[in-house]
Amino acid sequence: MRYLGLIVVCVFLISCGGHENSSAVSLSVEDGLRASVVNSSSAEIQLKVPGNDAETYHLEINELKDGSVELVSGVNIPLDILGSYESTNGGVLLSLTLTASETVFFNFKHKVEAGAFAHEDCQFYMPGFWYRRNLRSPKEAPSFHTSDSWLVREDRLSTPLTGIFNEKTNQYYTVLRKDEFLTDAYTPHTHGENILSGPSSIGFTGFENVNGLANLSFGFPHREEPKTYLRKLTLDPPVIAFHKLEKGESLQLVWEIRQSSANDFSDFVAKTWHYSYHTFTPKPVSDVASVEKVKEVLSNFWKESFVETDDLNYFSGIHLLTDECKSNGSAEIGFIGRVLLNAFFAIEYAYETNNSDLKEIGYKVFESYLKKGFNPTGLLREYVEHDFVADEKIFSIRRQSEGAYAILHFLKYEQEQGRQHPEWEAKLKGLLDNFIKIQNSDGSFPRKFDLNLNITDVSGGSTPSATLPLLMAAHYFKDKGYLESAKRTGDYLERELISKADYFSSTLDANCEDKEASLYASTAMYYLALSTTGSEQQQYIQLAKRSAYFALSWYYLWDVPFAQGQMLGDIGLKSRGWGNVSVENNHIDVFIFEFADVLTWLDRETNEPDLSAFSEVIQTSMMQLLPYPGHMSGVAKVGYYPEVVQHTNWDYGKNGKGFYNDLFAPGWTIPSLWEMLTPQRAERFFEE
Repeated sequence: MRYLGLIVVCVFLISCGGHENSSAVSLSVEDGLRASVVNSSSAEIQLKVPGNDAETYHLEINELKDGSVELVSGVNIPLDILGSYESTNGGVLLSLTLTASETVFFNFKHKVEAGAFAHEDCQFYMPGFWYRRNLRSPKEAPSFHTSDSWLVREDRLSTPLTGIFNEKTNQYYTVLRKDEFLTDAYTPHTHGENILSGPSSIGFTGFENVNGLANLSFGFPHREEPKTYLRKLTLDPPVIAFHKLEKGESLQLVWEIRQSSANDFSDFVAKTWHYSYHTFTPKPVSDVASVEKVKEVLSNFWKESFVETDDLNYFSGIHLLTDECKSNGSAEIGFIGRVLLNAFFAIEYAYETNNSDLKEIGYKVFESYLKKGFNPTGLLREYVEHDFVADEKIFSIRRQSEGAYAILHFLKYEQEQGRQHPEWEAKLKGLLDNFIKIQNSDGSFPRKFDLNLNITDVSGGSTPSATLPLLMAAHYFKDKGYLESAKRTGDYLERELISKADYFSSTLDANCEDKEASLYASTAMYYLALSTTGSEQQQYIQLAKRSAYFALSWYYLWDVPFAQGQMLGDIGLKSRGWGNVSVENNHIDVFIFEFADVLTWLDRETNEPDLSAFSEVIQTSMMQLLPYPGHMSGVAKVGYYPEVVQHTNWDYGKNGKGFYNDLFAPGWTIPSLWEMLTPQRAERFFEE
């Protein structure tokens, strides 16, 4: 077992561009690295006797005559720590073996100075959780607003890695855990000192400001400092776990530390993603249902969730209880509801399968929204609570855009079948004219506004959601005005998001760095590339690729372990291919939509096979929780695909790691998967 014999392995690799493949370096350089590792490393171990506070012991690194090292404390401790530093082709290998001479409960920590980088000169990176300094996030979530030093448990991260990028020198260091992740253990308390209930593979990683210098800090088992992130906008006091070693027993751990350079923070993220991808080499998940089976199962959601009223007809897909999936009065046009996109997919699938019931349902939704789905301003009624006869008073560019996107797909499909809808076209033009009215001079769109188009949230993070329907409308209506508006959004995205590596607040229930902002930005550039030619198209291709790496960085490259009794582990969920959501909302979900297409298209356009290969991982992995008889995956109804998948020690309000939150929104999960399973839809839309 990998629990026997603690080996800590740290490798410093010098690489030159590309995908960071290691290259040969001279012996003198490697010897210099060896000396650097020895001189800049420090370690400590905390030992706990049950019922007593833990004691911390600093460890001195002593070199022995045979070239090996020992880590020793100034006092006797029931642990022997031996190892060696070895120069290798392109790095330095540090191997440590820790053996218990008596039964002991320990937490081990190692630190490496990152090239004597001044902490204030650096940006920091923990994939799927920390970007630059997390300054878009509030002080109630992990960010520099609370502290400039953070240690977190590894399963929070899409790759168990921490990176430090020096903006002044363009050099960077990363530390990556390279071990077998086999199991997790329950932690009795959310903070303070905890003795683990059993074996665990989860360690910790992070960065610390030590006397003004940036340090990579990592160890085992997990600890979180200065706070642990308990649930949305709730920071708890720090937590530290202790792993039990019996007399004569040991534990094995592996880390890799790299040092290299990048053109900028975006290049650093891209290089680190390729390196991480090749380290973990995630494979597609086997034994998942066929595309035909998945669509058949998901289509049951449209039948069971359809609600017909005197006002709007809709699919009840938000704020449902996982153990009931009972329809309610909430109808949402975009974001977590996606009513019109669900209706379009239901119509399309109904014609493909000759399903008259689904056809009737889909058209009834569109007919009701044509008659009663717009307010006097010409905006879509984007969120309606029929139970309380209430409409949302504040509107969002994201929901409005997602509604327009669905309408355009519906109109194009109907046009191709020889059916025309002039009333819908008029309504859509009125909606898009409102878009033009609120577009800012810098090309951005405000995040939120009221019925009179007065801006209530000026933030431009949701801008790329508008790019898609504007370009689709330009093609459908042959209107260059929409094209010019979309290109202006592209200018804004390049200037303010992509060039600054600052992707934020596209999701509507958080104000922070998030996956959807980078995913939407990459998809927007994909649409712009499909709408242009020549050098202009090539520019958009490169921007799509640049932002795609940030979106990719949110997706898991490894399978986090679960403790027995945590349902997701018990049913065999593999986390690889699933994406974390945001700094605030620290869970994984199936938000993908067209991004799988973007990745395969980028491979074709730029010869990046890693992108299309990982797209395949995503497409197989995200079908794992499909609920059908005998495989209900913890939800009450067939086809109601789960949403808030809690994979780490965090919860959205209920249940915690290994379970779902009690409330979920299959209104968006179904069209996300459906779009993924119907490739090249956008490319077909823009065909002449």
